[in-house]
Amino acid sequence: MSASSSSATTAAPPLYARICAVAAIIVAGLCGGLIGFAVMDLQCDDDCTTYAGLAGVGGAALTAGGVAIVAVLTLRAMSEWEATEAQRVAHEADDG
Repeated sequence: MSASSSSATTAAPPLYARICAVAAIIVAGLCGGLIGFAVMDLQCDDDCTTYAGLAGVGGAALTAGGVAIVAVLTLRAMSEWEATEAQRVAHEADDG
């Protein structure tokens, strides 16, 4: 039985990294929504809370989507880095 088969390895990033990514997406969505609402509310002369709300929802969706893309790419890069390091350590252990 080899050392790699005795321990279960996974490509999933650590739990704390996934929690941080979800928190970043939520915070970005909230900030984008608030900014979208505020910009539309300032631009409108009359009572147009519907348009301001729609702008807030749109801003929230766009910013959360953008941060989600960056978070997924970051988590994938992190997993790839860890896998590469594990392979390097295993290769050095076989040579030494």
